[in-house]
Amino acid sequence: MREISFDRKSIGTRLIMAFVVTSFLPIALVNIVAYYNTSRLVRQNVESMTNANLEQIRVSLDVWLDSYEDILYQVYTDDNIVELVDKINAGEDVASNRQMLRRALRGMVYTKDYVKFITVITDSGELVFYNQLTSATTRTSWMDSISMSQAELYREISGDNKLHTIPTGEKVVFGSNSCYLFHIGRRIIDYRDVDKRCGIVLVSIDERLLEEICSTTENGLNFIVDSEGTLISCTGSERVGEAVYDRGAGREDKRAACQRIARETGLLGETALSVYSVHDEETGWEIVRVTSQEELIQALRQQQQLRVSIIVLSLCTVMTIMFRQVTKMTDSIKRVVETMRKAGRGDLTIRVAPDRTRPTEIEVIAEEFNSMMDKLKQSTQKQKNAEIAALEAQINPHFLYNTLDTINWMAIDRDEYEISNMIATLAGILRYGISDSNGVVRIKDEVDWLKQYIFLQQTKLKNSFDCHINVEPEIMGLPIHKLLLQPFIENAILHGFEGVDRTHKLQMDMGRDGNRIVIRIQDNGCGIPAEMVREMNAGIFKKTDNRNHIGMENAITRIHMYYGGRAEVKIVSSLGQGTEVRISIPVDDWPDGGRDGVD
Repeated sequence: MREISFDRKSIGTRLIMAFVVTSFLPIALVNIVAYYNTSRLVRQNVESMTNANLEQIRVSLDVWLDSYEDILYQVYTDDNIVELVDKINAGEDVASNRQMLRRALRGMVYTKDYVKFITVITDSGELVFYNQLTSATTRTSWMDSISMSQAELYREISGDNKLHTIPTGEKVVFGSNSCYLFHIGRRIIDYRDVDKRCGIVLVSIDERLLEEICSTTENGLNFIVDSEGTLISCTGSERVGEAVYDRGAGREDKRAACQRIARETGLLGETALSVYSVHDEETGWEIVRVTSQEELIQALRQQQQLRVSIIVLSLCTVMTIMFRQVTKMTDSIKRVVETMRKAGRGDLTIRVAPDRTRPTEIEVIAEEFNSMMDKLKQSTQKQKNAEIAALEAQINPHFLYNTLDTINWMAIDRDEYEISNMIATLAGILRYGISDSNGVVRIKDEVDWLKQYIFLQQTKLKNSFDCHINVEPEIMGLPIHKLLLQPFIENAILHGFEGVDRTHKLQMDMGRDGNRIVIRIQDNGCGIPAEMVREMNAGIFKKTDNRNHIGMENAITRIHMYYGGRAEVKIVSSLGQGTEVRISIPVDDWPDGGRDGVD
């Protein structure tokens, strides 16, 4: 045997060096990847949360605008207001009708917060409004804050039946008060003549409503820009109503403009700023959020520093522990190998002494070695017993056949031919069954043997049952395992007919269905309870009434051992009606597909 040298220091050094090479570099790489991956995930999280926040703002904006649109609806569908507008358009008592229309508008101004003006422009060009800020009745100050003239405004809104949103313009000053206004408007509709142009109605809303909806936070600024690049609403900015970028500006130009707005407010520092936006289809506005990345970057750096410190401390600790464990492991291996050497020299009584201080894996090796030595000893004894049993197996069948042959001639000498036939049949049955009991034969041989077995049972039971075996001629040469069907026949004869008064009948049918042999064994006996049938089909065989079905259980087990999952065995039975066993086994499991039979 080749000598194996165990140098504890050498093994320990190699293991520790391997640990250093395979640990430090991967850990450093993993640390770098983890840092960038964490950064990416955090940024994705921030982006996802920011987009969700913007989507919530967009939904809130639409809901609020829908609620203010209700004021428009009350005006442009009110029959009295439509009638007053028609009279003004017709020139009927214009001053009086203007005053009545203004009183109708006054009742609606106070229905919602942030409403500053409700204005009606008639088709004839008359301007009728009511506001909370001034007592003026002939000239509305907000009209000067937008870029369109009264005529342009009228043409745009009266041209269709859609809601129109007029973005925030210049600041509207009312004495010591001032505010930014945005406007929503619709065409007034006379439902008696929907195509008739009557006028338009506009509701002017304080821009502070938009600031409240956007709800700017400490580390982020929310604001609204329209499709023309005009700043609609922004907390702390004096540029509301101004164009912050051109309509055709590129993505980077828009981003830079939004960052400038955020810095001008003083709410965010000069650090890296991220810009997110969502488009509102109803108004055509862009809701923008600018956030500072300073806190995020700082938090990631602190996390990286903490991770590096923990890794260095962990590696030092692991190195110390590993050095101690390597020393213990090499000592344990050396003791186990020395024991194996002694066993290799022929000492089969040697065993590895148990040691709880050994590593689990080494202890398992030691236990498996001890178990192997025990099994080797048992195997040696079993081999001796098997040799004795083999000699007995060679003697006993020969002695049995000779004895039966002697009894057979004695029966012939006494003219007991029926006894002679039974003895000859029994001898044939035993010879068939004992010789290579797990071998493969032709179906014809198995059926002939079954007929002999049934003949003995009929003789024994004084022909108390009828038996019919039907086998398709073309399958007689196909292969089948020996003694596969006898347990099912025996079970039907011994248990199936018990307690049944009618004529006992047993039938077996065998045929081929494609690449399968289908076998049906049926009796008209007492049957089996449904619960027991379910258990037997599930592979559960219980002993009942001092009986068991070990023969059937073993037969079904053999079928599945021979053919695996491709074999099917199903028991169908009803109490008082009899039992049927259906067996289906594959033919193409054999090398020749079962075409040429068995030599």
